[in-house]
Parts: sequence; structure tokens; C-alpha cells
Amino acid sequence: MIKRNPTNPILIPQKERVWEAFAAFNPSVVRKKDTIHLVYRAMSKSQSHHGVTLPLSTIGYAKSSDGIYFSNRCQLIKPEFDWEAFGCEDPRVTEFEGRYFIFYTALSSYPFSKEGIKIGVAITSDFETIQEKHPVTSFNSKAMALFPKRLNGKIAALLTVHTDMPPAKIALALFEHESEIWSKDYWQEWYASLDDHVIPLMRDHKDQVEVGAVPIKTKDGWLLVYCYIRNYLSVWAKTFGVEAVLLDPQDPKKIIGQTKEPLLTPEEDYERIGNVPNIVFPSGALVFGKKLFIYYGAADTTSALACVDLEGVLQELLPKKLVFTTKSTSSADRLTRFEGNPIITPIPEFDWEAKATFNPAAINIDGKIHIIYRAMSSDNTSVLGFATTLDGFHIEERLTKPIYGPTEDFEEKKRAHANSGCEDPRITRIGDRLYMCYTAFDGVNPPGVALTSIKVQDFLNRAWNWEKPKLISPPNVDDKDACILPKKINGGYMIFHRIERGIYVDFVSNLNFNNGRFLRGDILFRPRKDKWDSRKIGICFAPLETEKGWLLFYHGISNDFYYRVGLALLDLNNPLRVIARSSYSVLEPEEDYEKEGHVANVVFPCGAVVVQDTLFVYYGGADKVVGVATANINDLVESVLLGAS
Repeated sequence: MIKRNPTNPILIPQKERVWEAFAAFNPSVVRKKDTIHLVYRAMSKSQSHHGVTLPLSTIGYAKSSDGIYFSNRCQLIKPEFDWEAFGCEDPRVTEFEGRYFIFYTALSSYPFSKEGIKIGVAITSDFETIQEKHPVTSFNSKAMALFPKRLNGKIAALLTVHTDMPPAKIALALFEHESEIWSKDYWQEWYASLDDHVIPLMRDHKDQVEVGAVPIKTKDGWLLVYCYIRNYLSVWAKTFGVEAVLLDPQDPKKIIGQTKEPLLTPEEDYERIGNVPNIVFPSGALVFGKKLFIYYGAADTTSALACVDLEGVLQELLPKKLVFTTKSTSSADRLTRFEGNPIITPIPEFDWEAKATFNPAAINIDGKIHIIYRAMSSDNTSVLGFATTLDGFHIEERLTKPIYGPTEDFEEKKRAHANSGCEDPRITRIGDRLYMCYTAFDGVNPPGVALTSIKVQDFLNRAWNWEKPKLISPPNVDDKDACILPKKINGGYMIFHRIERGIYVDFVSNLNFNNGRFLRGDILFRPRKDKWDSRKIGICFAPLETEKGWLLFYHGISNDFYYRVGLALLDLNNPLRVIARSSYSVLEPEEDYEKEGHVANVVFPCGAVVVQDTLFVYYGGADKVVGVATANINDLVESVLLGAS
């Protein structure tokens, strides 16, 4: 539990000093031996400056022995150059290799505009004189914080990009040499590939994030205390919060754990009432013994302090340890959800997946599970994103750019803002190639089944050399939910797909689909009246081979428009023969992330892998997020045989 310091606020404006008469807030701290040095944003009352009247921001300084009571306040940094002419705001200070680097927001124009809000740096060795000053970024940015140690030999920093052009992005910058920090060439190249540097922290595109304190090295990784603002663009619902994230010690772009709720929100009078009401803005942090001290600005007027147990915060951020067994602990006829669901959610900082991430394919290659998920942009274009997991539950890696997108006329958008693109992939390995079926949609014509493939080695090397896709379903026929059986049947490939309301199958001698060949198909089975799959059905992913038959997962839509998941068992040698079909569903919408989203009450699997006897099923929840559920595959086979209709 976080506790505010009883002496709050620890810094208040000093009216007798013109330069900080209006506000003293957003403090940043660094400790050297027994002294805590604090820099903060100081604001004057309105004054004439460069021919305009405004409250001018400069950087103040104070020091302390206990981190609570500060004295010796003085003005440390003020505007001197054109690039900072109209103010110096919100400093972050780091001791790095014997000197103190103070990054701050530099305002170069008035009236204030996004083009004139950038980052500057001042360097001092004693907090008495400034030895160097440099403009840093050439684009809209704020809140830069230098890591106190090199990472793999490189200087590292976090900064907020597009703070005034939401959505903002917190990103990592790495420098070979100190001079690169203020190199125009460096930043031009870095900014051109901005998405490669982003740390995805936003949970919703309506929110906003900003770097808070300088990262703190802990035994478990880099701890970053930062500002998370919910409903940022709303006048009435905007909520400032203090949150924390634990970053990988070697690669801080990787998130180990992130708080889902704020540590601190505006509650006290000094946080709710001030120059800008209802703000808590973290800008500094220190470790004192077992406590984490968090310094923050309150209502853009004063500086305050709160403390929390450091180990408690780390335990909250670390992934929960799992006891892995090959036997499902659930009842034999149900899938068990992972408690950490959803495992993939939209990243608002990346427009291509800002709206939704759902309906994932999955494949296990050499002990690593590769997930290909449908991602939807703000203009409703679907592409395919990529992530991996080693334990089946926790995402180890997630790429910042899509691995597949619309390239052909049959999948390129023909109507503005309509749904279009590459949807709902299913993947099958045959020999040294991966074959991917997906739904292709141009927003106007009926959706169809497209097929592409890639060499396994190219896939593992992240060389996305996909074959030119072909539309394999007949023109002007609504055809979706396609996948390929991984083994030949009587010398041919068996393809499952959905026409109208039922599951169809087709046999082809090869997968080239030359000479205008299209899927035709025979019905495998249809919806059933008065059951959970009464309205429409479609296969989830390629059936899984077991000793007693091909285990087929399918989704069914009921008359009340709930999407549920059920099972069927097909004959091993003649998969056209349905041995059994479950009378119940094994997964249905129950959790909030399955009931509330872009389409309510949906669980929609497109991928599964088997590890020993444990089946991992990856599914879309409410057309917005990805979840995973598990079961013992042998128990499922027995349950469908016993509970067949």
C-alpha cells in the first residue's frame, strides 16, 4: 500500500522569489553519498518576456539529507538560447559517469505549439554552474530520462514522443557516444524508425502515457515509474495516475510486468486543487532501504512524496510462477482459461494494431510457440502480427510491425473505413513449408478464402518471403474459416472451410490452385436446432491427430448470438466420417474480455498446439484481445465420445 508523506507537499511556491512565486512542482531526484539533489519546475507569476506576457518556467534546485526536507533552493536553469526561449520545464536528472545530466522540456515558440516543444539537456558537475547545454530532439517530445548505467556498452535513455500529438509513445534511445545525444543526424535516423523503439504501455487508444522518473535498477529488472492518463482527450473523465512497469534488464523494450491499476490517483486537496486540478504526475524516484520513494507534482502547483514497499511492487509486476503439469486440473470436458488472460491486447502506439488484436493462429516449432494474430488499425484494416511464447502463456517477444498484410485487389480496401484486409489466419505445416489460409476481404465483395505459404526456415529467420496469395474460394461466394489437414488422405490434401452456415470439405491433389481451380466442397456437418450451435458453425483450426481420431474444434453461433466452442471426432482414415460430436460447448464467453469488446460475447479460436498431452488453445475474445486456455487432449477425446450427440 502506497502512503503519502504526512508533511506533503514537500515543496510549495515561494512568493517572495519571483521566479518560483506561482508553482514549484514535478521534482526529479538523484542521490550522491548522503545528499539528495532535487531539481524541479519553477513557475513565475505572469511577467513580460521576449515581448509577451506569460508565467515563465525555469528549473529550480534544492538539496536534502533525508529526502523529505529540502533547503538551499535556487534557480539552476533558465532560458538562454532560441531553442528554449519561452521556458524550461519538467527536468529529469541522472548521475552518469561522474556528471549530472538534466533533461528538460524546451519551449522555443509562443504561443506554445507542438512544433516548438522539444527536449534539451544541461550538464553540471556540482549543481552550481551549468557546463554545457544542448538542444536534443528535433520533433515534438518531452520527459527524457537517462539510465544511470550503460546497457550492453551503450548509453540509454527513455523519452516521450508526440506528447502533444496523441497518442504519445514512450521509446528507448541507445547511443554509442555521448555526442549522439544531441546529434541531429542521430535523431533523424532514429525518428524515421520510431516504431522500432517504442515500449508499448498504453492499454487503450483513448489514453496517454509519459515517462516519469529515471529508471531504477533492481534485482529483477529496470523499474520505471511513469504517468498513465486515462481518457486523456475527455474533459470530464480524464484521470491522472501513477503506474509502474518492470523492464527487461538487458533489453528494456521488453516488458516483464506492468501495473493494471494506478498506485496513486488525485485524492488529497493539494492534488485536486491548484493551477491545474486533479493531477498527480510522477517525475522522480529513489530507493531508501526497503522503500521506494516516489516524488510527484500535485495539481501543477506543489511537489509531493509518497512511499511504498519496493518488494511488494516488484512482486506485483513479476509474472506469477506456474506449476506446469501434463494433466489438466479442470473437469475433462472443459478448457481452463489462463489466469493472466488476455495475453495479447491492442497497442495504441502502433496504428496498425491500435484497435484490436484477436483470432490467432499458432504453431509449435522446436519448442517455441509462434502466434500469428489478426490486428486491426483505427481505419479497420486487418493485417497479421507476430508474437512468441516459450511456456505457452507469457509472451516472450512481439514484433513492432506486421508480418503480413493486404497486397492483392481482392483484399485491399475499396470503401473508406470499412473492414478489410487479411483476417483470421490458420496455419499448417506440411514438409518444409507453412501453409496459411486466411479470410480476404475488400470491404465490398463477399469475403473469400486466400492461401499463401512460406518456407519454415524463412519463417524462423523472420524473412517474410510469403508466396503471392491466391483466392481459392469461388468469386462472389461468402467463404471463410479455412484450414488444411496436415496429412494427405488418399493421396490428396483435405481443406476445411465454411460456406453459408455449415462446415464444408474439399480434396485437392496439390496446393498450387492453378488454372482457375476453386474450392467447391461437400458438407461435413451443419448447425443443430435447439443447441448451442444452432445458427452457424465454422472450423477453428486444423484438426489434431489422436489415437482415436481427428479431434476437430469448431465455433458455433447460437440464436442469441453467443459464439461458443465445441468438438467433433473424425475417422483417422476417412475424415469425412464423423464419429462423434459433442452436445455441449467446451468454451463460452464468461469473462469480461470475452463479453465486452468490438463484438460482444465471442470466443473464437484459430490456433492450437500440443505440448506433451496438454493442449493450448489460442482464441480471440470479443473481437479485441487474445486469450489462451488449456486441457488434457486425451481427456477431451474421451469426453466427446462419452457426451456425443
